[in-house]
Amino acid sequence: MPNNYSRRDFVRYGALIAAGFAVSRDVFALASERPSPDEASPILLGIASYTFRNFNRAQMIGFMKQLNVRALNAKDVKDHLPTDAQQEAAALADYAAAGIKLHAAGTIYFPKDEDADIRSKFEYCKRAGIGVIVAGDPAPETLPRIEKFVKEYDIRFAIHNHGPEDKLWHSPLDVLKAVKNMDPRMGCCIDVGHTARAGTDVVQAIREAGPRLFNVHMKDLRNFESKESQVAVGDGTMPVRKMFEALIAMKYQGFVDLEYEIHPDDPMPGVMSSFTNMRGVLVDLGYVSQSYRISSTEKQEDHFGP
Repeated sequence: MPNNYSRRDFVRYGALIAAGFAVSRDVFALASERPSPDEASPILLGIASYTFRNFNRAQMIGFMKQLNVRALNAKDVKDHLPTDAQQEAAALADYAAAGIKLHAAGTIYFPKDEDADIRSKFEYCKRAGIGVIVAGDPAPETLPRIEKFVKEYDIRFAIHNHGPEDKLWHSPLDVLKAVKNMDPRMGCCIDVGHTARAGTDVVQAIREAGPRLFNVHMKDLRNFESKESQVAVGDGTMPVRKMFEALIAMKYQGFVDLEYEIHPDDPMPGVMSSFTNMRGVLVDLGYVSQSYRISSTEKQEDHFGP
């Protein structure tokens, strides 16, 4: 499949977005001069840069503008957010110029129980002004050392579960057991697809995580027993509405980041459909009006919530 997404496809799938476009509370911040009877959405939608792992930073920025998404969970893949300080600074300048705000980084791996290795990851996120580290597979014995850096840097540490294949953290419930007596900034990133495949009720996991839930990786599956059954959000069996209701009820302050892992060479059709469907759920929940529209060319403020 071609790496360049055509203008015709942009127009075609842009119509999908318009059909169900509902803005999150960050977008409402720019429209104070334009009165609306609607309450801003309590669900903040973002995207994981891993979705665009086969595309460079400039291409990803173009895709995000088309999606009207300005909130990014960045990963050191391609040139999205390099670990080299100088290259990272160049990436941050590009994002700032495009009005894109980084709220999390990951998945970042912590294979060593060593101060130098752990500090380098926290410095990487501090330079980017990122408040949440999405962490992959830290060994339980490293958590007390990591906790010291969480306190020093005041950066939340969200352990990402990776399903039944993960020997350590197959479910967010495993994470919650490990961090329950630790600093409140030690918590989890719930990957809803891996959680469902682990046999854990996703809605219940959200409720149990409560204030220790710092990030959500959003995806959908046709079959909760098959990793290969991923589809656009809303086209599978994931209880999206119930998950949003649970997040709203607990006043979740983090982001729901789409992580679309299939069709890496041509992800935009599925990505656009996913955002349309998620925004449609918010419309159905009554938090935003179906008549409220913002065009892809309209100026947007560089603000994405707390």
